[in-house]
Amino acid sequence: MKHECDPDEYAVSASSALSTAWGKIKNFCRWAKNRISHKLEHVKPSNLIDTLREHGLALVVIIVVWEIIEDVLFPLLFIWMGNTIHPVFLAGAPAAWLICLHWLVVPITWSFWVKFKSKVKKDE
Repeated sequence: MKHECDPDEYAVSASSALSTAWGKIKNFCRWAKNRISHKLEHVKPSNLIDTLREHGLALVVIIVVWEIIEDVLFPLLFIWMGNTIHPVFLAGAPAAWLICLHWLVVPITWSFWVKFKSKVKKDE
Protein backbone atom coordinates (compact mmCIF):
# COMPACT_ATOMS: atom_id res chain seq x y z
CA MET A 1 0.00 0.00 0.00
CA LYS A 2 1.28 3.44 -0.93
CA HIS A 3 1.94 5.94 1.77
CA GLU A 4 -0.11 9.07 1.25
CA CYS A 5 1.88 12.28 1.82
CA ASP A 6 0.31 15.12 3.63
CA PRO A 7 1.26 18.38 1.79
CA ASP A 8 1.79 20.08 5.12
CA GLU A 9 4.27 17.41 6.19
CA TYR A 10 7.09 19.12 4.26
CA ALA A 11 6.05 22.67 5.01
CA VAL A 12 8.08 24.75 7.42
CA SER A 13 6.91 27.49 9.63
CA ALA A 14 7.38 31.11 8.62
CA SER A 15 9.75 31.69 11.53
CA SER A 16 11.89 28.73 10.45
CA ALA A 17 12.05 30.01 6.87
CA LEU A 18 12.92 33.54 8.05
CA SER A 19 15.56 32.15 10.40
CA THR A 20 17.18 30.22 7.54
CA ALA A 21 17.05 33.24 5.25
CA TRP A 22 18.53 35.49 7.95
CA GLY A 23 21.38 33.00 8.48
CA LYS A 24 22.16 32.98 4.76
CA ILE A 25 22.11 36.79 4.63
CA LYS A 26 24.50 36.96 7.61
CA ASN A 27 26.84 34.44 5.95
CA PHE A 28 26.80 36.46 2.72
CA CYS A 29 27.51 39.70 4.59
CA ARG A 30 30.39 38.05 6.47
CA TRP A 31 31.81 36.68 3.19
CA ALA A 32 31.46 40.09 1.46
CA LYS A 33 33.14 41.87 4.40
CA ASN A 34 36.07 39.42 4.31
CA ARG A 35 36.50 39.81 0.54
CA ILE A 36 36.35 43.61 0.68
CA SER A 37 38.79 43.83 3.59
CA HIS A 38 41.17 41.50 1.73
CA LYS A 39 41.00 43.73 -1.37
CA LEU A 40 41.53 46.87 0.70
CA GLU A 41 44.71 45.40 2.20
CA HIS A 42 46.26 45.72 -1.25
CA VAL A 43 45.66 49.49 -1.18
CA LYS A 44 47.45 50.11 2.13
CA PRO A 45 50.35 52.55 1.65
CA SER A 46 52.87 50.07 3.07
CA ASN A 47 51.72 47.35 0.66
CA LEU A 48 51.73 49.77 -2.27
CA ILE A 49 55.29 50.89 -1.49
CA ASP A 50 56.47 47.27 -1.28
CA THR A 51 54.78 46.47 -4.60
CA LEU A 52 56.32 49.50 -6.28
CA ARG A 53 59.75 48.58 -4.92
CA GLU A 54 59.42 45.08 -6.32
CA HIS A 55 57.65 45.81 -9.64
CA GLY A 56 57.94 49.58 -10.10
CA LEU A 57 59.85 49.56 -13.36
CA ALA A 58 57.49 46.98 -14.86
CA LEU A 59 54.47 49.10 -13.97
CA VAL A 60 56.04 52.18 -15.56
CA VAL A 61 56.87 50.21 -18.70
CA ILE A 62 53.32 48.82 -18.91
CA ILE A 63 51.79 52.29 -18.57
CA VAL A 64 54.18 53.92 -21.07
CA VAL A 65 53.85 51.14 -23.64
CA TRP A 66 50.07 51.26 -23.41
CA GLU A 67 50.15 55.04 -23.79
CA ILE A 68 52.19 54.67 -27.00
CA ILE A 69 49.85 51.99 -28.33
CA GLU A 70 46.76 54.03 -27.50
CA ASP A 71 47.97 57.44 -28.70
CA VAL A 72 50.10 56.46 -31.73
CA LEU A 73 49.38 52.97 -33.01
CA PHE A 74 45.57 52.99 -32.71
CA PRO A 75 45.15 56.25 -34.67
CA LEU A 76 47.62 55.02 -37.32
CA LEU A 77 45.73 51.73 -37.56
CA PHE A 78 42.39 53.54 -37.98
CA ILE A 79 43.86 55.88 -40.64
CA TRP A 80 45.30 52.91 -42.52
CA MET A 81 41.97 51.03 -42.31
CA GLY A 82 40.13 54.19 -43.43
CA ASN A 83 42.36 54.49 -46.51
CA THR A 84 42.39 50.80 -47.45
CA ILE A 85 39.13 49.26 -46.19
CA HIS A 86 36.40 51.86 -45.77
CA PRO A 87 36.43 55.61 -45.03
CA VAL A 88 34.21 55.14 -41.96
CA PHE A 89 37.30 53.88 -40.09
CA LEU A 90 38.79 57.39 -40.31
CA ALA A 91 36.39 58.36 -37.51
CA GLY A 92 38.30 55.98 -35.24
CA ALA A 93 41.50 58.03 -35.33
CA PRO A 94 40.24 60.92 -33.18
CA ALA A 95 38.07 58.50 -31.21
CA ALA A 96 41.24 56.67 -30.15
CA TRP A 97 42.39 59.88 -28.47
CA LEU A 98 39.01 60.51 -26.85
CA ILE A 99 38.29 57.00 -25.58
CA CYS A 100 40.69 56.12 -22.80
CA LEU A 101 41.10 52.43 -22.00
CA HIS A 102 43.79 52.73 -19.31
CA TRP A 103 41.33 51.76 -16.60
CA LEU A 104 40.81 48.40 -18.31
CA VAL A 105 44.02 47.45 -20.08
CA VAL A 106 46.65 48.48 -17.53
CA PRO A 107 45.18 46.42 -14.62
CA ILE A 108 44.72 43.40 -16.89
CA THR A 109 48.29 43.66 -18.20
CA TRP A 110 49.59 44.27 -14.68
CA SER A 111 47.85 41.13 -13.34
CA PHE A 112 49.29 39.05 -16.19
CA TRP A 113 52.76 40.43 -15.40
CA VAL A 114 52.51 39.67 -11.67
CA LYS A 115 51.25 36.12 -12.34
CA PHE A 116 54.00 35.55 -14.92
CA LYS A 117 56.66 36.90 -12.56
CA SER A 118 55.46 34.74 -9.65
CA LYS A 119 55.45 31.65 -11.89
CA VAL A 120 59.00 32.37 -13.02
CA LYS A 121 60.11 32.73 -9.38
CA LYS A 122 58.51 29.38 -8.50
CA ASP A 123 60.31 27.66 -11.38
CA GLU A 124 63.72 28.97 -10.27
